Amino acid sequence: MWRSGLRQRVKELLMILPPPSFLPPSPSPTHHLAFTKKPLLGLANASPCSAVTMSTTTNNLDEIFKQKRVLRSKVRKSLKAIDPSLRSQEDDAIQSLVSEAAWFKSSQRLCAYITCYALREVDTSKLLSQILQNTTKDGSAQNAKKLYVPRVEDKNSHMRMLNISSMDDLIANSMDILEPAPVDQHGNAREDVMLANDPVDLFLLPGLAFDKSGRRLGRGGGYYDTFLRKYQDLARERNWRQPLLVALSYSLQIIDDGAIPVTLNDVPVDVLVSPAGMIPISQAALNRFDFGL
Repeated sequence: MWRSGLRQRVKELLMILPPPSFLPPSPSPTHHLAFTKKPLLGLANASPCSAVTMSTTTNNLDEIFKQKRVLRSKVRKSLKAIDPSLRSQEDDAIQSLVSEAAWFKSSQRLCAYITCYALREVDTSKLLSQILQNTTKDGSAQNAKKLYVPRVEDKNSHMRMLNISSMDDLIANSMDILEPAPVDQHGNAREDVMLANDPVDLFLLPGLAFDKSGRRLGRGGGYYDTFLRKYQDLARERNWRQPLLVALSYSLQIIDDGAIPVTLNDVPVDVLVSPAGMIPISQAALNRFDFGL
């Protein structure tokens, strides 16, 4: 009885990410990775516990990180093997879906990643060009969008999102990844989104793997999860509406629900966009899909 009670207590202290309230039907991607499902592991809020529970928690964290490393390795290999023409087709399909979405058209302030082709991230070049344009194709005026893009500051998951007005504002860092220079051509510091007076409408996010319940597997640095948590805290403090978190994914990056292990530090996404279509996951996403907000 004592051992049974202890096992039940440990189980209660481990949190599994709850399933979303709505998972709309979506066609299965043509190209995908087949992974064996493993139990999803997560950590509950810290509370006084015994040495046995503390040891169990540490062991579970180690297992989570191990599962993530194995999964990253499999996805990277599959991305390297993808046919360039297929990749290009999927890039175009994903960007077309986003650019035509009402929630994208109505957005005024956005955070988006600059594609690193060496990492085989979904291309965002057409979307960024659209965001930075001030006129429509027929030359009529349209509401200008404000764009913030990432700049990695150190190796401790510290990343900023800085405003740019042109792709010429980007420079290559030590890893040959394009980032905004900290100051503009006039020597003025670029606006940091964390110091902006107005809220961001949406984030366009990269990743290595995703599932249709909103789980996202990053590349292991923790930069996006750390930044997103900080921005979400800021939005709550200022009573702003939370930004829509939109992940862009190749078909093969979408894997079985439950195959991505998560902890409390992992931030789920609201929308998943792949060549097969857009999947609204959170209630916030469903609301904005209904009204184009």
